[in-house]
Amino acid sequence: MHTQLNQLALLLWANFGLVAATHSKSQLTLDDSPLSGFQTQFDRSPWGLSTYANVPYFSCWSEREDRTYDIAILGAPFDTGTTGRPGARFGPRGIRTGSSRIYARAAWNVYTGVNVFKSGAVIADCGDVYMTFLDNTIALKQLEQAHKLVAARQPSNNSLSPVPRVIVLGGDHTTTLPALRAAHKKWGKLSVIHFDAHIDTWEPNAIGTGISDYASVNHGTFLHIAHEEGLITNTSIHAGIRAPLAHPVKDIENDQRCGFEFITARDLDRIGVSGVVEQLKSRVGDSNVYISVDIDVLDPAFAPATGTAEPGGWTTRELLAILDGLAGLKVVGADVVEVAPAYDNVGETTGVAAAEIVQSLLYLMLESPLGHSE
Repeated sequence: MHTQLNQLALLLWANFGLVAATHSKSQLTLDDSPLSGFQTQFDRSPWGLSTYANVPYFSCWSEREDRTYDIAILGAPFDTGTTGRPGARFGPRGIRTGSSRIYARAAWNVYTGVNVFKSGAVIADCGDVYMTFLDNTIALKQLEQAHKLVAARQPSNNSLSPVPRVIVLGGDHTTTLPALRAAHKKWGKLSVIHFDAHIDTWEPNAIGTGISDYASVNHGTFLHIAHEEGLITNTSIHAGIRAPLAHPVKDIENDQRCGFEFITARDLDRIGVSGVVEQLKSRVGDSNVYISVDIDVLDPAFAPATGTAEPGGWTTRELLAILDGLAGLKVVGADVVEVAPAYDNVGETTGVAAAEIVQSLLYLMLESPLGHSE
């Protein structure tokens, strides 16, 4: 028996040696293999530093950064202005993860007929802005300063815009206020197209409870504050509204004073995508436009990962069709906010949807070159 086991062991070793020898002769090592296309493979892969849609990372806050760009992607990791579930400070990471499926070499859109990454614009991911978690006032000033630093740079293609434009990855919706402040300094008064389940024009005493000026600036009051500061026109509009109101007459009157009309989520059933697009375009006209997309404009079935989800929202397909229909507007800035990845499903549905929305916003910026600033 012992002799038979020894013979079996010798046979196995012999076979292993034969397989190893054959393998070493037939398969080239990395050092021996041709490297043509190797760099291209890495350029197209989601490995390495995580950026939106694998676009190049630029050190946008450094004076040593001498590369130019036309559209900057900024992360705003902030959620201490939320009244619902926290977690949107991780939204920039979630959106970038959701965008890892997007490659510049294969991003031609079957609906628009455009590859936004091959349209003559340099798109840069500037990473996340440092925003302290301990003082909201300071954090929002830090974000505004980041916007100003981007606006102070020369663009790569000045036929698109005299300054680089910004798309913000939020962050809770409070982060739109610094963006509006910075955009107003460059472009003048703005019309806001606000995709959201909520109106976000509440008086600070209503949402901030009136306890302090600090508490009054939050994701439900920022549009009211923007109006009070003279940042926005009286030709702004909400789309996708469906959240309940505590004081309907007062809230709607205040919303109108802030310069807004609104399209409810169910209006889409009556007038369709084309009707929504027509109403949005008619409202803002030829003014400079800022587009803000709260991910909760989508139904929770399509975007569960958000702080204040509201049933009865739009589908991802409907929202993307509406956004693409806005081509021709003078879009000077945009954001996608309120993505809170901790509440997403295993398929990361919300992050993927948010990443696709960003791609539509890029399309709108590229389809409407801004030859001059106000």
